Amino acid sequence: MEGGEQPVTADFTRKLPKIELHAHLTGSITRECLREVWLQRKTDEPGFNLEDPLVAFAEVEKKGWDVSTFFPLFSTYIYGLVTSLPTLRHTTTSVLHSFHSDGVIYLELRTTPRTLSPSPNTTTIPKETYISTILSCIRDFNNGQLGADMKVRLILSVDRRNTAEEAMEVVSLALKFQHQGIVGVDLCGDPSKPCDVSIFHPAFTRAKAQGLGITLHFAEIPASAREEEMRLLLDFEPDRLGHVVCVPEEFRREILRREVAVELCLSCNVKAGLTRGGFAGHHFKDWKESGGRIVLCTDDVGIFTSPLSNEYLLAARFFHLSRYELLDLCRGAIDAIFDDEREKERLRRCFAFRKDQGVIADFRSDRATSKEGF
Repeated sequence: MEGGEQPVTADFTRKLPKIELHAHLTGSITRECLREVWLQRKTDEPGFNLEDPLVAFAEVEKKGWDVSTFFPLFSTYIYGLVTSLPTLRHTTTSVLHSFHSDGVIYLELRTTPRTLSPSPNTTTIPKETYISTILSCIRDFNNGQLGADMKVRLILSVDRRNTAEEAMEVVSLALKFQHQGIVGVDLCGDPSKPCDVSIFHPAFTRAKAQGLGITLHFAEIPASAREEEMRLLLDFEPDRLGHVVCVPEEFRREILRREVAVELCLSCNVKAGLTRGGFAGHHFKDWKESGGRIVLCTDDVGIFTSPLSNEYLLAARFFHLSRYELLDLCRGAIDAIFDDEREKERLRRCFAFRKDQGVIADFRSDRATSKEGF
């Protein structure tokens, strides 16, 4: 049987060399890791009264995921748990290892700069230290043994709740650390909240002019898919757009004309009720049939518990993709990364495969010796 005709299995998608471009740091922390932090804080801090994360997540899942339950989990729980540099280092390192173990070969994490308050009686840790600490974890990973398999870069996010001044501060931080691994700027946040996105135009224009990549959460729900907002965001000249759930045909054609890559997150969109018709009704099909530049992503794997390998498995199952089509989907993400041409060449070498043996060569030793063909 030809490799491309073999059934797509979970083992196959785990071994695929994958590129992750839409992953929020805080949302990518596993529940197990959060519980490790919680247990340690319960031991170290007698007055610590935050609820067990397993219980907190179970309560939200009982209500059902949607915009109204999703965002408060960050602002009132995860942000309240990860409040110190040690917890930030522990969770960041855990996230990097999780993506690596899932077969990711290039990762762009994103995070909104924030201050940390370890306890009421300690000095607040500034945003700059928050960013430098994450970059330190990334640098240690990239320089370590596992860094030979997966390279990591960072994107800083502007929140829709930010002021114009706060957005410019995010860009200033991104530029300050641009040569230490920051490659882009994102616009994110609760799409149900009213927002005049035009105030962010100067900040994103500055970021673009200084060589940073631009990615925007775009038309996630009807409230953020107003024609005026979508036109304003396209004026930011984005390189990538995230989610693109509620995009009218006119705007779809414009995105296709500009060849802007779209970051599609199947499990997030379905489990949070952003799309109708389950996985089979996801707009992945529309973008694929339109010839869009699709990059499959996880968004918040710690929340929705679907690693990138499972996103590829879901795409294969519901949209009838072969092994070769999945490989092409992985390979197609290379030109959408925000890193330089040297890194793109490294990734292209990862996709070199020997047709006679049907295996990927020059990837990881455990995968290069796999007998599973494509």
